[in-house]
Amino acid sequence: MIFKRKKRNQVQPDADEEQQAAQAGADAPQVAPQEPATGPWDIKDIENPDDYLNFGSLLIKPMTGLKVRMDVEEKTKRVISLSLEVAESRIQLQAFARSKSQELWPGISNKIAEDISKQKGELFTREGELGKELLAKVPQQLPDGRAGHVALRFIGVDGPRWFLRVVIGGAAISNEQAAGIVDELVRGVVVNRGEKPLPPQELLPLNVPSNATTRAEPVAGAPSVQRPERGPEITQIG
Repeated sequence: MIFKRKKRNQVQPDADEEQQAAQAGADAPQVAPQEPATGPWDIKDIENPDDYLNFGSLLIKPMTGLKVRMDVEEKTKRVISLSLEVAESRIQLQAFARSKSQELWPGISNKIAEDISKQKGELFTREGELGKELLAKVPQQLPDGRAGHVALRFIGVDGPRWFLRVVIGGAAISNEQAAGIVDELVRGVVVNRGEKPLPPQELLPLNVPSNATTRAEPVAGAPSVQRPERGPEITQIG
């Protein structure tokens, strides 16, 4: 801090004025620090988990027309992600453990960029509401056999001892209204890290919530990040 001498003609407040100013400051209402207005949230940030669909490490706020599918790895039979569908868009969610000191998104975003480059895809980076985002065009064979591409949006959120990876596809990529619905859904996600010691990048466990109905759909293999819509179980919500 730089201190400056007072000018000779500067009027000095007398003792009564200083006392009045101090009293006014003491009487003024104290403004509490503002909490973040949007999520994704930690489980400790919410008051009532019963308001959510509880998948264990991930809690989802119910929304009209929302479908949730639990993606199961065929080899291990373990649920590895949630795939949500709403507003003609798809959202894949995965939560991982992380240490307090190391953020995972920088390294994971670099790995995603490398993988897309190997597939001869296109990649763009932008700053979104939740930080750095990746927008990608990934080559994909169309149902009629022709060569095409799928557009995807990748988001990473480093929370308190957890990391949330989000992959978005469908109408939300180009439709502003759909994007608003999807962003609202993502901001409402709650992550429950749990207290069990886990190594960094360990996938947090998922399970079927007690307040949802499921029906099984067998598939040939595990879902990939380019195809978040694939999965062996579908849950209809709302």
